[in-house]
Amino acid sequence: MALQPEPRKNRLLAALPDGEWQRWLPQLEAVEMPLGQVLYESGTTLSHVYFPSTAIVSLLYVMENGASAEIAVVGNEGVVGISLFMGGESTPSRAVVQSAGQGFRLKAQVIKDEFNRAPVLHLLLRYTQALITQMAQTAVCNRHHSLDQQLCRWLLLSLDRLQGNELVMTQELIANMLGVRREGVTESALKLQRAGLISYARGRISVLDRQGLERRSCECYAVVKKEYDRLLPDTVAI
Repeated sequence: MALQPEPRKNRLLAALPDGEWQRWLPQLEAVEMPLGQVLYESGTTLSHVYFPSTAIVSLLYVMENGASAEIAVVGNEGVVGISLFMGGESTPSRAVVQSAGQGFRLKAQVIKDEFNRAPVLHLLLRYTQALITQMAQTAVCNRHHSLDQQLCRWLLLSLDRLQGNELVMTQELIANMLGVRREGVTESALKLQRAGLISYARGRISVLDRQGLERRSCECYAVVKKEYDRLLPDTVAI
């Protein structure tokens, strides 16, 4: 499959030094990532890691009764499947594409071998720290902040991982991600729409006032963004 789109639209791939980049390029496989695709299920051994370029992937924790809640989102800033290079092989979470697009994948053994090289090791460990921050902040946010604030945080995190200001997303899917009832999402979305912050119609959410959305969000979004910006600067890893 031809390498389309450009793999360096993913920030981690873009941060690879030239030597690593030249070694990785022939092994990167371009993949379509349609809405709802499950990249891995809870407890299964991972065969690849995924580097989204235009897609967004939701990491979900699924309960025994089938209920689920999102613990993190991964887009063009990161990689899906950290358990492979962290030594765990599998994870209790599920990875589902929440916004369709493209990405690239790398075989499990390749990423394990590459993790032993200093530039890759340092880059992936910094990304893992940022991801853990997002997971921890999500847990705190879901416990202590209102659904309106959670929705603002979720919209902003998703927007950071997309080009443009529009998300293709149903209220039912958002409710599943946040682990709440659909009626609650409907009410919160209407509040944001009446405030002129978003426009929502037919499964498409357009952000009209990003600064207003940031002001309405809790501190959780800013904490997560600051950590990603600090740990993953737009420079080549060394």
